[in-house]
Amino acid sequence: MGGMLETIRNAWKIPDLRKKILFTVAMLLIYRIGSHIPVPGLDPNEFRKLVESGGSLFGFLDIITGGAFKLATIFAMSITPYINSSIIMQLLTVAIPKLEQLAKEGEEGRKIIAQYTRYGTVILGFLQAVGLYFGLRSSIIGGSNVLNFITITFTFTAGTAFLMWLGEQITEYGIGNGISLIIFAGIVSRGPAGAQTLLNYYNAGTLGSGAFGILTIILILALFVAVIAAVVWVQQAERRIPVQYAKRVVGRKMYGGQSTHLPIKVNLAGVIPIIFAMSIMAFPSTIIAFVAPNSTNGIVMFFKNLNQSIWYSIINGLLIIFFTFFYSVIQFNPIEIANNMKKNGGFIPGIRPGKPTSDYIAKVLNRITWFGGLFLALITIFPNIFYFIFHISNLWFGGTAVLILVGVALETIKQIESQMLMRHYKGFLE
Repeated sequence: MGGMLETIRNAWKIPDLRKKILFTVAMLLIYRIGSHIPVPGLDPNEFRKLVESGGSLFGFLDIITGGAFKLATIFAMSITPYINSSIIMQLLTVAIPKLEQLAKEGEEGRKIIAQYTRYGTVILGFLQAVGLYFGLRSSIIGGSNVLNFITITFTFTAGTAFLMWLGEQITEYGIGNGISLIIFAGIVSRGPAGAQTLLNYYNAGTLGSGAFGILTIILILALFVAVIAAVVWVQQAERRIPVQYAKRVVGRKMYGGQSTHLPIKVNLAGVIPIIFAMSIMAFPSTIIAFVAPNSTNGIVMFFKNLNQSIWYSIINGLLIIFFTFFYSVIQFNPIEIANNMKKNGGFIPGIRPGKPTSDYIAKVLNRITWFGGLFLALITIFPNIFYFIFHISNLWFGGTAVLILVGVALETIKQIESQMLMRHYKGFLE
């Protein structure tokens, strides 16, 4: 924490970086102001009741939107359609050769893919807005009609499109990744409400009274700190495979001969498997809201109540592990890495180049991914475990929220440090 504050303090002394930080803060303030502007045609009180009865999925959406979802504001959908669009584009880039070629064409190719991602965001945002309209139509003032449909769905979609633009402005003119910082700001803004919730539980006697109640609060806060420490450790952890490069003589010069390592991050997939799993878990209830909102069929009722049962945690955990492997395989190709090492005269000590090397890397990756997937699953179902132990829910510091907070904070500090280092080198060259 001290090193992080020191980095920000040093960055503030540099005029250029100070402008970037102030611009970022201004954009985030605009986001927070917009999070309190209501959508025309929706009854916030009825909407809030429906959200509170929606289980852990709606609760998590409310946390990452900074309360905008429960308040039925223009930013209620937050930036999730953009995230889903980005993930879909990444998968399509691997599957479609034309998109893969665009990705390899440098800046121009990336701009075209970014444009496709924007189009996808608007389309997914509108579909999600339509789902919200039909799924939560009992909170619509004046009932369902064409005018309300257009007003509400277009407002939700426009809110998401504006947030996408806001995030891109932060990325280009500010500090850090704008989309990540918007989610970060939303989660952080819920901190005071989380502290108030804990205090309310204490005043109501849920945590016990007197010294026992205070001891319970201290235990909860210690558990919160332990979760943060575990997330930081896993986020920073990596497995380093030693790599040796053979000596080569080219003309009169000798190249190679040095020892290095191949780093593989323990949490290679980041928070993406959680987002994937959440999208899959939300799909059945969304379909039911469209097709059979009032059905009492056994299968329909199972999916309706899934968010509030233990099966939600089990299925969600298994999906997270699956998507951790799926995304890690896409991001990290052992065969390609082994071939590149072989071309450059590199080898892992004790392992022959070629297929044995790729098999060894795949074996290491497999072990690490198991650990990363289990950790992500455990962090995601942490609030349910917390409820089982303390019998309290709706606290701010769920495992997924902590994972996002830590990841974004570490990445932003790294970007600030790299920009400071770049300016240091520029000053030295001048």
